[in-house]
Amino acid sequence: MTIILLERESEPILINELTWQEFKAVEQLIDRPGLRLSFLNGVLEIRKMPGKKHETIKKRIAALLEIYLEFLGLDFTPTGSMTLESESAKVKREADESYELGQNRTNPDLVIEVIVTSGGIDKLEAYQRLNIPEVWFWVNDRISFYTLKNHGYEIFPTSKLLPNLDVTLLIDCIKLENHSQALREFREGIAKEGRRKKEEGKRKKINGFSN
Repeated sequence: MTIILLERESEPILINELTWQEFKAVEQLIDRPGLRLSFLNGVLEIRKMPGKKHETIKKRIAALLEIYLEFLGLDFTPTGSMTLESESAKVKREADESYELGQNRTNPDLVIEVIVTSGGIDKLEAYQRLNIPEVWFWVNDRISFYTLKNHGYEIFPTSKLLPNLDVTLLIDCIKLENHSQALREFREGIAKEGRRKKEEGKRKKINGFSN
């Protein structure tokens, strides 16, 4: 038996030119705790499960996002790192976090990726084949929003699924060292913004009547 050793937070091992059937066979052989397998168009990616830095950030983003979705009153389901795969599209991927926004979804509407190390398969290509509407990438203390269009993903400065999300507030709270403080400040920030918009709406209504 071959033992695959990966250093902590190391770049992944890539094995090329596999059929889907070969990939599934290899997957059964090396499927074990501590390893995450992805597949795209004949390339198998073997990556060690992420370390503390990665896990802390992804859980922070998930916690903040769920606070925001609840604040909006949206019907959502966290689907975590569920396995997403398609034999016809020759792809398998597990997102760091994923969400269904609504009911009766086949795949998540939103996935989140926290990038700590480089290398590996083209994640956007994988999600395009899985028809995921929106992907968030957290890289080097910055967040990027990718929305799926007819020709592929386009990058935007804000989320198209959540267009009123305060991106600056989100980033500031992700970067805070203390988790509880981050959640508090985010709740306070979105509540303040909600009150501001409510007052602005009232003023517009009053001005509309007076004109």
